[in-house]
Amino acid sequence: MRAKAFGLGVAFGAILDHYLDPVNGRRRRKVDVDRVAGVVRSGWRRGLRALRLLQSHAYGMKKQIEHRRETPKDLDDATLAHKIETEIFRDPDVPKGEINVNVQEGVAQLRGEVATPDMLEALVERTRAVQGVREVENLLHLPGTPAPMHD
Repeated sequence: MRAKAFGLGVAFGAILDHYLDPVNGRRRRKVDVDRVAGVVRSGWRRGLRALRLLQSHAYGMKKQIEHRRETPKDLDDATLAHKIETEIFRDPDVPKGEINVNVQEGVAQLRGEVATPDMLEALVERTRAVQGVREVENLLHLPGTPAPMHD
């Protein structure tokens, strides 16, 4: 117990001697105060940066939740046709020049030739998924097959 107290006394005396030295004590105190202030300032800046990052992430998540579902819109036929074209032609494998999209009163008509049956089904499903489409008339056909006729 005495050794521990003696060690603490020696350490405390060394610190006092370090800071109360008549030649260099004042400079040492100023340097250490500046270091502590710098650490506090950088910690403060880091904390503010982390807070801004957290705020921006929270704002982004809020906007994602707000816009998760598209609000229903009353679209005219031309706008709906353009919306369908935008959706189905996103895939670079879809032949843009060989497919026509027409819309009449919410009924989408797809005409043209596609390479595979899978692509044909995918185009019809993507068209059905577009908001505002009531029905899809599939007039697409594969190469070498006759085009279906519209009733």
